[in-house]
Amino acid sequence: MPVYMVDRTLTGISMDQLAGAQKAAIETSQKFTREGKPVRYIRTTFVPGEAHCMCLFEAQNSTIVKEVNEAAKLPFTRIVEAMDLTPKQ
Repeated sequence: MPVYMVDRTLTGISMDQLAGAQKAAIETSQKFTREGKPVRYIRTTFVPGEAHCMCLFEAQNSTIVKEVNEAAKLPFTRIVEAMDLTPKQ
């Protein structure tokens, strides 16, 4: 399945709020999957000095990723197809 990167600007977010946003992304992805729209949250990278956040999701298309983020009420600036080059261990 393709991987999509969700870009976010999260100015002023605390680490507790960031953890809550991550939890919402995971739980909403799981809910969509149970409802027949497979999507998997992969990981988040946050750059505190720039308030820049990048989240990776695996899904059949970007529309499902957009729907997950909207349902979780997570702001985003764009969603683009990406490649996750994390080595397999």
